Amino acid sequence: MSDTIRILLVDDHSIVRAGFQHMLLKEKDIEILAEAENGRQAVELYRELSPDVVVMDLAMPADSTTVEATSTTGGLDAIKHILAIDPYARILVLTIWEASPYPARVADAGVKGYVTKRCAQDELVHAVREIYCGRSYFSRSVSDQIGQDSHVPPEHSPIAQLTRRELEIFTLLAEGRSVNAIAETIFLSPKTVHAHRANILRKLSLTNGSEIIHLALRAGIIQA
Repeated sequence: MSDTIRILLVDDHSIVRAGFQHMLLKEKDIEILAEAENGRQAVELYRELSPDVVVMDLAMPADSTTVEATSTTGGLDAIKHILAIDPYARILVLTIWEASPYPARVADAGVKGYVTKRCAQDELVHAVREIYCGRSYFSRSVSDQIGQDSHVPPEHSPIAQLTRRELEIFTLLAEGRSVNAIAETIFLSPKTVHAHRANILRKLSLTNGSEIIHLALRAGIIQA
């Protein structure tokens, strides 16, 4: 490894990237190698540049054609593809999402670290350095959440029962998107989205979209 930590910074909001770039570049041993604004671009840049550490948001579009789709799927898919390219990729998730089941799902995917956008500059820099050195770093709140997820029976954590696709659609429904809009965003037929919606309602013992929104608010998946 070189003395400089080369980072690929991934977030769909340029102002957010600029803020975290400003924080990281205060450190003499950190360099922003490149920036990406969606999942596909992140995968392409990783393949091309082989950065030391990827600092990646979860909520972003999968590619430039789905700019409105800021669900967790763009980030999760990018993580999956990068780890398929390089199983030893050092990925640090930097996101607003800290409610169950996101931390556990991301940890299971193989990321090396997870911090929230509320973290202090010192914690972000420390996390980057830990991951660069081959260690892991999960913020305290996220570590606690992962620990809870691993011990809570599925029936007591209903959202954790959802599959990755169901969780994606649950999040989009909670954001107020229609079935047709979701179908267009994630390239499924409306019939398939309707079927997933029905399964989500059944698994969560809900009856309508308003109850989905209320549950997502209580779980911290969306904000009022």
